[in-house]
Amino acid sequence: MRELPWPAKIYLAAVVAVAAGLIVRGLVVSEPLGEHEWPTLLVLALLFLVCESVPTLLNVQQAAMSVSFSAALAAVVLVGGAGAALVGATAVLSVRPGLPIHKRLFNGAQFALCGYAAGWVFEALGGHRPVVGDNRFTDLLGPFMGAAAVFVPLNFVLFAVMLSLAGQLRTEEVPLRGLLQFFISYLGYATFGLLIAGLWATVQSISAVLVLLPLFIARWAFGQYLAQQRSYDATIAALCQAVETKDYYTRGHCTRVSAASTMIAQEIGMRPERMRAIGYAGMLHDVGKLGVPTKVLQKEGRLTEEELAAIQLHPMRGLEIVRGIDFLDEAFAGIMHHHERQDGRGYPMGLAGAEIPEFARIIAVADAFDSMTSDRAYRKAKSIEEAVAELRKQAGTQFDPVMVSAFIRSLDRQGWDPPGKVAAPKADEVVVTVVKDHDDPTTPIEVVSER
Repeated sequence: MRELPWPAKIYLAAVVAVAAGLIVRGLVVSEPLGEHEWPTLLVLALLFLVCESVPTLLNVQQAAMSVSFSAALAAVVLVGGAGAALVGATAVLSVRPGLPIHKRLFNGAQFALCGYAAGWVFEALGGHRPVVGDNRFTDLLGPFMGAAAVFVPLNFVLFAVMLSLAGQLRTEEVPLRGLLQFFISYLGYATFGLLIAGLWATVQSISAVLVLLPLFIARWAFGQYLAQQRSYDATIAALCQAVETKDYYTRGHCTRVSAASTMIAQEIGMRPERMRAIGYAGMLHDVGKLGVPTKVLQKEGRLTEEELAAIQLHPMRGLEIVRGIDFLDEAFAGIMHHHERQDGRGYPMGLAGAEIPEFARIIAVADAFDSMTSDRAYRKAKSIEEAVAELRKQAGTQFDPVMVSAFIRSLDRQGWDPPGKVAAPKADEVVVTVVKDHDDPTTPIEVVSER
């Protein structure tokens, strides 16, 4: 618990205290369980623990989700809100290895709060317990859906607040589209709770066994979705690594351009789902250099017109390389047009002003800034102040002034961590370096006419 910031510790203590108070109040004062309900509660608690002990890991650092809430929602119907709170509280006993005590306490407390709140809504909407027959069971559909509609959002909110206070989640980086899909899926899986309750009316505790298979299928579906997201990131990382083998001095350039592009996108108020796409575009903006002969990138002095054409075609080659990667979506435009200029003198299409896609205008600024503030084989890195001055100088001609201003504001607020000095290659190390960075606005390409 030492690693938790103080706001997170206070929040944890408050959630645990409220949950404990509600459980005691419910079981002792308001709605004590009958003798026949304790065996039901025990079976649901065991089902809850089984699911809670094998969660699906999320992309958020050290966070996971399970489908155990289905058992808690079944408890709402079968043993009431206080019983559901007690079922949820058993999360502290999870056998998941390596789970710290503060996470166990929070998981148990937040599930208890959700269960208690769902039970209150269930009864307020006319729900009843126990389930005794099919005729009465159909009357539970409305109250159950109301309980689920409270349980799931409350679970999300409590979870998100803790992650935010612990510094593991930035709300501006949450993709709203993906979150909405995840949320709707979560509500769908909540119906397993109603299935358990419905089966209980006829087969009693065997219903818990019967529902285990669909519950674990649901867990597998969660895992597949998240594995897909991780495979996307792995694909991007592999392509970036391939690009950076073209020049020893550009290692980390793709990641930094992605970070700077995201800073600009955040500053101009871009939606989170588009911010994920701009991050991908920043990572892959130079992937087309894989199609440019290394001897052209390494050439000293002036380029021939044919060599210049090879350089200027790299955005189009990049588009060809990644065209089949469907999840990149709007990132394609950033990869294709990030070398266009506001005055129309860029490449490959010679677009100007508003004709240039927004992603490309963002990446152009991020790309040039990182190029200037990084060591290259032919020069040392410029200071942040020098790079900002150059961006201001070129605003309106090479760069979009709106994007330049947004980036400078973001720099003033968040700062920037330059990559630092690049160690010279060892004497026995074979590396590839280029003698001119074509992304650096302070070193324009020189061409010798062949006419």
